[in-house]
Amino acid sequence: MKIKLTSVYVDDQEKALRFYTEVLGFVKKADFSNGPFRWLTVTSPEEPEGTELQLALNDNPAAKAYQQARFQQGQPAAMFHSDDVQADHERMKARGAEFTMPPTDVTGSKIAMLNDTCGNLIQVVQLMRW
Repeated sequence: MKIKLTSVYVDDQEKALRFYTEVLGFVKKADFSNGPFRWLTVTSPEEPEGTELQLALNDNPAAKAYQQARFQQGQPAAMFHSDDVQADHERMKARGAEFTMPPTDVTGSKIAMLNDTCGNLIQVVQLMRW
């Protein structure tokens, strides 16, 4: 089995699309609507046929409560791998990203955390090689 799709809830899909493409550097993969429902995904330009991230509208009260609780607890909604957290931090910060934690060494990795401006914290992780 493979993971093909995962989702994050966002409070504004258009704003999320701009953030995930223009700030993080992902590319839009799918975008279509059926009535009020919009299916919107992004993917890494490094793996265009890899895992997709759905930017799902949090118009469900349960989804909104879950998203808000994770944010308030400082828990990331998603984690993305980086080969160089420091370089990605500088690139994203130059594009307007708001980091809640700068690149920090922790056991076995370096991590940074940022606010996606759509209700989520995102963690960027670089695994350290010993």
